[in-house]
Amino acid sequence: MFANNPFIDLAALMPPSAIQTYVVLMFILVVGGTILDTIHKSSAKYFFENAKKSQAARVRELGGGEMMSIAVRTVAEDVLTSAEFCNPRRRLAHLLTMYGFVLFVLATVVLVFAYPTAETATPVIWPALWHIGALMVCIGGYWFWFFIRVDVAAEGNPWYRIVRADLFILSLLGTTTFGLIWSGLQGSGAAGSTMLFFALFVIASTVLFGTVLWSKFAHMFFKPAAAFQKRMIKADGSQENLPDLGELTDPELQKRYPDIPEYMGTNPPHMGLGIKSEPARHY
Repeated sequence: MFANNPFIDLAALMPPSAIQTYVVLMFILVVGGTILDTIHKSSAKYFFENAKKSQAARVRELGGGEMMSIAVRTVAEDVLTSAEFCNPRRRLAHLLTMYGFVLFVLATVVLVFAYPTAETATPVIWPALWHIGALMVCIGGYWFWFFIRVDVAAEGNPWYRIVRADLFILSLLGTTTFGLIWSGLQGSGAAGSTMLFFALFVIASTVLFGTVLWSKFAHMFFKPAAAFQKRMIKADGSQENLPDLGELTDPELQKRYPDIPEYMGTNPPHMGLGIKSEPARHY
C-alpha cells in the first residue's frame, strides 16, 4: 500500500489532465479565498495601520541584521516548531498535523503532475510520503479532536459538538482518512467501494480548499506575518508605547473594524492583524 501511487489507477477512468486541472483549481481557490478573507476581515488594512502606529511609537531603529535575526527566529520558533503552544500535547498534535499536511500536499502534487500514469515508474519515496503524511494528519488531528480540544476538557462539551471553526480540521481529516481508505481498497476487487471512497476523498478535499473564506485555513498564512510583527514591535520598543485603542465595544471602533467581536473586551485583534478571534476552540 505505501509503495502504491493511488493516482495511477485513475488513468483508466479519466485523463491525467482532469485530476491535474482539479489540483490547479484547488490552488486557485486557496489563493482567492485567502485574499477574500483578508479583504473581508480588513486584516491587511489593520496590519498596515498598526505598522504605522508602531513606527511612530518605536524607541529605536532596528538594523538589517537584527531584522533578519528576528525573521529567522520567527520562522524557527513560531512556524517550524510552533513554540507558542505551551501545552506539549497540543503542540505535538499540531506539529504532526502540520507536517503531515505539508508532506501530503507536496506528495500529491508530485504524484499527480510527475507520475500520473504507469508509463513512468514512480519512485517509492513519493507514495510513501503521501501515505505517511496522511497518517500523520490523522494521528495529530484525531488526537486533537477527541482528547485535546479546550471545550471538551474545560467545559465538558461532547466531541460531536461542531461549530464553523471546526470546518478546517474536519475537512482535513476527511480528506486524509478517505484518501487512505481509497488507496487501501485499490486492488482489492471492490470497485464500488473504491469509487465511493474516492468520491468522498474528492468531496472532502473540495470542502477543505474551497471554504478558505469560512474556515481556519487562511490562519496558517496570517500566523507568520503576525508573529513577525509582534517580535518587531517588541524589539524596537513600540510595544510599550503604542497608543491605547480604547474600548473595543465603542460604537465608532466597531463601525471602523466590524469584525472585532464584543467579547474581546479591551484586547486588540488577534496578534495585530485584525483576524476575528473566537473562543478557545482554535486548532
